[in-house]
Amino acid sequence: MTPLVTDVAIIGAGPYGLSIATHLRARNVAFRIFGTPMSSWRNHMAAGTLLKSYGFASSLYDPGATFTLAHFCREQGLPYSDVVDPVAIETFVAYGLEFQRRFVPNLEQTDITSVRRTPEGFALTTQTGELVLARRVILAAGITHFGHIPAEFAGLPADLVTHSSQHANVVRFSGQTVAVIGGGASAADLAGLLHQAGAHVHLIARGAGIHFHDPPQSEPRPLYQRILMPRSGLGQGWPARLSTDLPLVFHALPARLRHRAVYRINGPAAGWFAKSNVVGHVTMHLEATIQQAEKNGTGINLHLSLRNGTVQNQVQDLHVDHVIAATGYKVQIQRLNFLDADLRSQIATFNDAPTLTTNFESSAPGLYLVGLAAAPSFGPLCRFAYGAKFTANRLTRHLAAILK
Repeated sequence: MTPLVTDVAIIGAGPYGLSIATHLRARNVAFRIFGTPMSSWRNHMAAGTLLKSYGFASSLYDPGATFTLAHFCREQGLPYSDVVDPVAIETFVAYGLEFQRRFVPNLEQTDITSVRRTPEGFALTTQTGELVLARRVILAAGITHFGHIPAEFAGLPADLVTHSSQHANVVRFSGQTVAVIGGGASAADLAGLLHQAGAHVHLIARGAGIHFHDPPQSEPRPLYQRILMPRSGLGQGWPARLSTDLPLVFHALPARLRHRAVYRINGPAAGWFAKSNVVGHVTMHLEATIQQAEKNGTGINLHLSLRNGTVQNQVQDLHVDHVIAATGYKVQIQRLNFLDADLRSQIATFNDAPTLTTNFESSAPGLYLVGLAAAPSFGPLCRFAYGAKFTANRLTRHLAAILK
């Protein structure tokens, strides 16, 4: 029998996929949703991590905002504040799972292994071998497809050089010497957690220092502070505030400017709470570049070039048991290898990232991309869970209109 065609298939069940699903249901749009709930957060972030985003900006979004993170914490008797207390990853995951249970009970917990074009729209194959037909497809596949490891480590054994997203638990590194590459939140958080787990940690960064955010002040702040440094779901300051309030203006900018700005606004910086776990506990190599990395026995030799002011004048060799690249994520459409090659070739890109319409549609008609994959089009808002609110509202309004 030919399977029934659903209006929309959602691939991914993190904050974006789940929020979109609740909005589609409210608009009476037929959909199916596939994936493991909160998978990136459960399986690709280290236990003990604290979210850098404020509590009020760490919710999933049902249409009436009836079940925010604040609601969940109040129900469970967990500590919560809008801006002062950081959110534990364990709390956020538990909240996301409860959100899914209440609002998206029809989630099909299987992965999609292939997506290809058909006359009806798209054919999706699940991990269990089921064929699913859909008129529209929303890719809410999260960040894990886009983990970036610098070219210096190409060709080295995968068991000795890994990406930060591969470590949900760092206990196995106890007693080992580990190099963490990067200067942002992931690097600082991971370095601190590794130290607490008993590892000897070297934090290697190109910058002259690790930037830690200042501890947030509770409201009400003085008027001049609210004017000079307005608060938003992405943090404090006008660039962050404009990014949250005007994503369509960001979309209208020239592509080259958008791609340059998307990672510079709210660039690499660690949460204030990570500072006490890193400074004085972790060996830092700052203004350092890796000239060469090579396997040596059961470990890795790193050859570092260190800058002193404006002069590159020191070379340092370092032997470690393991290298973790906390070097962020780079959107590259070709890494979504569950998409059929012909379908991938239909997606227009700029710097390997998809070019999207103001309704999140790619140049492959009927295929939409959200979350990190949409950040080069809509700005840093889409790099964070907070962007799910704007995305779910705009995308589902569009789909409801064209699928009447």
